[in-house]
Amino acid sequence: MDALHTDLYQLTMAAGYFHRGMASRVATCELFVRRLPRHRRFLVAMGLERVLRYLEQLRFTDEQIAYLSALPALADAMTPAFCSYLRDFRFHGDVWAVPEGTVFFPNEPLLRVTAPIIEAQLIETFALSAVNHATTIASKAARIVLAAGDAGVMEFGTRRAHPEAALDAARAAYAVGCVGTSNVEAGMRFGIPVHGTAAHMWTMAHPSEEAAFEGYVAVFPNAAILLIDTYDTLVGAARAAAIARDKLKGVRLDSGDLGALSVAVRRILDAAGCASAKIVASGDLNEHRIAELRRAGAPIDLYGVGTDLVTSIDSPALGGVYKLVEIGGVEPGSGAARTPIAKFSEGKATLPGAHQVHRFRDPAGRLARDVIALDGEPAGPGAEPLLAPVMRQGARVAPPEGLDAVRARVRAEIAGLPEALRRIDDDPSPGAPFPVEVSPKLGALVETVRARVVSGVG
Repeated sequence: MDALHTDLYQLTMAAGYFHRGMASRVATCELFVRRLPRHRRFLVAMGLERVLRYLEQLRFTDEQIAYLSALPALADAMTPAFCSYLRDFRFHGDVWAVPEGTVFFPNEPLLRVTAPIIEAQLIETFALSAVNHATTIASKAARIVLAAGDAGVMEFGTRRAHPEAALDAARAAYAVGCVGTSNVEAGMRFGIPVHGTAAHMWTMAHPSEEAAFEGYVAVFPNAAILLIDTYDTLVGAARAAAIARDKLKGVRLDSGDLGALSVAVRRILDAAGCASAKIVASGDLNEHRIAELRRAGAPIDLYGVGTDLVTSIDSPALGGVYKLVEIGGVEPGSGAARTPIAKFSEGKATLPGAHQVHRFRDPAGRLARDVIALDGEPAGPGAEPLLAPVMRQGARVAPPEGLDAVRARVRAEIAGLPEALRRIDDDPSPGAPFPVEVSPKLGALVETVRARVVSGVG
């Protein structure tokens, strides 16, 4: 059960709403990112599927309720009535979302939740955790895949992340174009191709490199990819080719000058009749190193990327937030009047009302501009709405989307990026950012709400 995977203040506020008679009020909250992280020109939405599974399964057990009752910060509010409410708790709200794999930009809502205010409140922490992490990894992996071009990228970072985070990272990386993962659990859970050979320990555990290679080929005659840099990379390449011959599927380089070594190894393999054997490179790789190798013409077929990918090491955290934008009514879909809400904190202001994002493309099909508008506001010709309904009254509107569909969406989204946004250099001033506009109607509402808040009326 994930009910306690939250911050304490979500529960204190939920209890407060309950005891103050606010439980039946309907709230609309939106999840968005205020600004792009450093070194990023776009983000790739990910984590929605994890959020929907959480909403479907969200329950409080008797053990959890007993634990909450013993917390000093909650003890006063854990009355029999509130405990009974938690025991029967289910998510009954409506959810609109940007599909996984969609490219998005600052201030555009990824998730819109309309639900009784306690339900909308309690899910904030988990939703942010799932979306922030998966989107961070997906956005980093997209840069790495862009850098690799027509070479494949394998996600190799399980040992550098928490076990559960590693699973989400493997899924996100595969969704944006990696060809597979080393994580076996991710392979079984998500249907991702699993890749891997043997580590240096295999070679070192044998009396010689020849014995190690012979033993591995004997056990895996149809999947022999040999790690050749334990002692001397070029000698290792020659030995691998001589021992495996036509059974050699590939060799892996994990250290040294990968560009020069890959050229020399390619020559050795080709001369030995192993032209079909692939060269796999790994070892502290990222999008910049891969781009350098590609520019130099290194004959590398596959890149294994670990630490930099699963930790998004250059930008490890995404500042996604989840904010109240509307309140009122008695239940989702009631049609009762709702009050648009905004905050005006310096540097942290939000937009009032429920929103939709309208996307416009140029004649070539590339992204041209986005407009954040009020939900239901006319979009204009050629606009694509980004948010779609995914849950009504706590139930999915469609079965879970397969990863193949998400991968296809990512391919189309990346192909539709203007060239300036596809660059992977770390120039902090890449020129004009992608234009995200606020519709005139929404702009006018911002000023109306500001005036209301300043006057203290309403």
